[in-house]
Amino acid sequence: MWPFICQFIEKLFRETIEPAVRGANNHLSTFSFTKIDIGHQPLRINGVKVYTENVDKRQIILDLQISFVGNCEIDLEIKRYFCRAGVKSIQIHGTMRVILEPLIGDMPLIGALSLFFLRKPLLEINWTGLTNLLDVPGLNGLSDTIILDIISNYLVLPNRITVPLVSEVQIAQLRFPIPKGVLRIHFIEAQDLEGKDTYLKGIVKGKSDPYGIIRVGNQIFQSKVIKENLNPKWNEVYEALVYEHPGQELEIELFDEDPDKDDFLGSLMIDLIEVEKERLLDEWFTLDEVSKGKLHLKLEWLTLMPTADNLDKVLTSIRADKDQANDGLSSALLILYLDSARNLPVSYVLMDSLLT
Repeated sequence: MWPFICQFIEKLFRETIEPAVRGANNHLSTFSFTKIDIGHQPLRINGVKVYTENVDKRQIILDLQISFVGNCEIDLEIKRYFCRAGVKSIQIHGTMRVILEPLIGDMPLIGALSLFFLRKPLLEINWTGLTNLLDVPGLNGLSDTIILDIISNYLVLPNRITVPLVSEVQIAQLRFPIPKGVLRIHFIEAQDLEGKDTYLKGIVKGKSDPYGIIRVGNQIFQSKVIKENLNPKWNEVYEALVYEHPGQELEIELFDEDPDKDDFLGSLMIDLIEVEKERLLDEWFTLDEVSKGKLHLKLEWLTLMPTADNLDKVLTSIRADKDQANDGLSSALLILYLDSARNLPVSYVLMDSLLT
């Protein structure tokens, strides 16, 4: 299948990624791929997990442990600035979810295929001409690390690639599904963290300046920094949309803020299926990958209701908790589908670039 997968990837680059890059910035309006060769080394699947519980009968959910190490040849140029760059090799490792839905009673039995990563994959890219690319106006504030983060997040839920296999399938509902629920994260406090700051060339150990990074898919929140405290109290609240379960997890990492490189203070991963079952979890969690430290979280699972019957009750409840979040707690979710547009004006930026 690999040669045909490569054909699909090339089509994806030219028909989806190239227009998206052109539209992202006026300076990139003449961006194009001049060569796309993914290479002959196929993607490896190291393990497969199939879900049989909490799954709709008209779908099949697979989690694939994938590994790709390929010698690619991808060349790009930005004509306006006579800039050329490219990619010599790519490595990508992570868990890719594949959803086959809807299942139908006729060939090919599957209506569509959806692909995405549940969390940010490990991605490495060997660039050529990256310095030239970063000299382009509008890109000169970027770095290779930031570019990798942008690409990785594009691959992560709620972003997804949906491929229809029959013409009758409702592709918009598959590409932009309604979230399964909302996770309200009360990021409260920590205890007994490691002291990373040192004095007198490391002889005397001090305290830490801890902060947290919270991830659900590609939704990322960062807490405030508590200066010189091994038992910090944040008392912050975040809300994240959950699009897939089972499989999605709440990821938390704690760091000590430093002028040069922030020190790691521990991590935590929580399966959201457990939160959904309990509806409310208020616990102290032991931090992983460190010798000591605990984190106090309160996690609420909020279900989306199709009617506004309980809206007054919800509004009353969040008014009582209004001081918990800087921008307030949510009472409802508005979903907008951008369907089509007509009679748009001519893009003068594009015309200018063509004339140039």
